[in-house]
Amino acid sequence: MCPQILPAVGYLAQRSRKSRWPGAAERDRDWSAGLYGSKWPASRRFHTVGRMGTDKRTQVAITGAREAQRLAATLGGEIRAARRRRQMTIGELADRIGLHQARVGAIERGGGLGAPLRVCVSLGVAVGRPLAIGLSRDTFDRLTDAGHLAVQELVLRLARASGRHATFELPTRPADPSRSIDVGIRDDVRRALLVVEIWNRLDDLGAAMRRFDRTMAEAAALAVASGGDEPFASTGCWLLRDSAANRAIVARYPAILRSRFKGSSVGWVRALTSAHAAPRPASSGLPRTRRASSRSAGGASNLQP
Repeated sequence: MCPQILPAVGYLAQRSRKSRWPGAAERDRDWSAGLYGSKWPASRRFHTVGRMGTDKRTQVAITGAREAQRLAATLGGEIRAARRRRQMTIGELADRIGLHQARVGAIERGGGLGAPLRVCVSLGVAVGRPLAIGLSRDTFDRLTDAGHLAVQELVLRLARASGRHATFELPTRPADPSRSIDVGIRDDVRRALLVVEIWNRLDDLGAAMRRFDRTMAEAAALAVASGGDEPFASTGCWLLRDSAANRAIVARYPAILRSRFKGSSVGWVRALTSAHAAPRPASSGLPRTRRASSRSAGGASNLQP
């Protein structure tokens, strides 16, 4: 190699060694010695990918930084409270974990955002409150009754779009919270209370019919009480999820269902989707609903006769 090139090669190798990212042991040593503040030095911070050589923080990064600062403040306050309950000075706590007193004080004031996990664990052990870390509930977790709620959301949105007042889980007996209507729609123009009972799955057809009878009897009393001098009429329907299992039940017991649901399913779809549909269904009906999701819950196309 040319002698003139050797100094340049040595210089570049030295720069490469100095600019490398520090290892875990090195970071812990430097932080414990107080070389870093509450944030990493500019040359040793993580950066998001930006355009044209500029860094641009994403919304997730901004939210994460805000949440991290909140957690650091909470952790610092709990460490301080636990230390004081044990009548321990900051110096004594610092000696126990091998940190400078100033560094422990900064953590207690919420400045421990850049502290290594080892330091946080040691602080918890030292004050008798071991650190517990875990992820919170998954934000994508579905509720147990998510399918039922999606259809209720659909009916409520359709009622609001047609200018009518609808109530989620309308109580039929205020003294008994367990007795309610899935969705009750009040139609002031026609002086009617529309009762919508939603079924995602039918397991006991006879029990479901008896429950519907009780609900309609209570709804009739509620409609009379709500109407004042001009009582409301009440009528209801089952909104049955259009699934293979439910279609099989309808096909297997057509005479039973026709004897109880004499109203037109087409008429009920019109009644649920438009306030101007005339007349309101006089008898119970059995329209169906497709599997509604939170994204499609506002469309009338999810209802079908």
